Amino acid sequence: MKRIIVFLILMVNISVAQAALEVHKISNNVYALVGETTQRSPTNFGNNSTHGVIITNDGVVLIDSGASYLGAEEIHKVIQTLTNKPIKIVINTGGQDHRWLGNDYFQKLGARIIASTKTQADQKARADYHMTRLGALIGDSLDGTNPIFAIETFDSMMNLKVGGIDLELYHVGAAHTVGDIFIYMPSEEVMFAGDIVFNDRMLGIGPARDSQSWIDVFEKMASFNPKHIVPGHGKVSDLATATKNTQSYLIFLKDKISKILDADGDMLEASKIDQTEFHFLSGYEAIAGKNAQWVFEKMEFDY
Repeated sequence: MKRIIVFLILMVNISVAQAALEVHKISNNVYALVGETTQRSPTNFGNNSTHGVIITNDGVVLIDSGASYLGAEEIHKVIQTLTNKPIKIVINTGGQDHRWLGNDYFQKLGARIIASTKTQADQKARADYHMTRLGALIGDSLDGTNPIFAIETFDSMMNLKVGGIDLELYHVGAAHTVGDIFIYMPSEEVMFAGDIVFNDRMLGIGPARDSQSWIDVFEKMASFNPKHIVPGHGKVSDLATATKNTQSYLIFLKDKISKILDADGDMLEASKIDQTEFHFLSGYEAIAGKNAQWVFEKMEFDY
């Protein structure tokens, strides 16, 4: 009987550890909540992602609401260890599930929900897909999730002033998704990059599947020369690290595939590109070959 009790305690502790979001303090009132770099799962509530938290005099600005109602609740619990101020604004940086499917939870708390116009359209277009896929990946951890689309939208740029804090929101093109944005906080030189930047984990080319546009968007984001980058996945970093993990990888793939196309090669050759210099990124084995195929498909069409 004692063995059973010990086993159950261990299992509970493991589940709590797996669900935890690591808090990274950037400055006095700016934080990143860093999730796992593995796949969405019942224990992480779909939150295999990084989220930004800005505590202002008027309340909290949350960057990305999580992948589920329960995932949003977990995010809120972590925020409550940092401040008792209310969540005033939620900004969805893109159309992937972990960026917005927690909107319902925070809207019920009275938060404004903001995204780019293209992200809102992407949310509407792919909501059923996300719910079906997440149901398969996280099971009962999807319970209570109700897709609520962003209410306030902007086309290319939006200035926000919240509790004495200035934020600049930019949509300059497709990256990981068609509506991805980056958010710059000039006072702290912090860039909330969403899925424009992947750290520690290998990026996936889809769903926008336009590597050149992603490279261009990254370049525009980098032109601000931020001191700190809060990525969509992985830990907070400097610009050099973000460039190595994201933009350099995209350029590497495009260069390799250009040579294959110039030699009348095919997708099979693309899938065999040696990408081992990026093997340090989580998910490398599962996604590297697919990325090469997706880039090849797009470049061949445009060739």
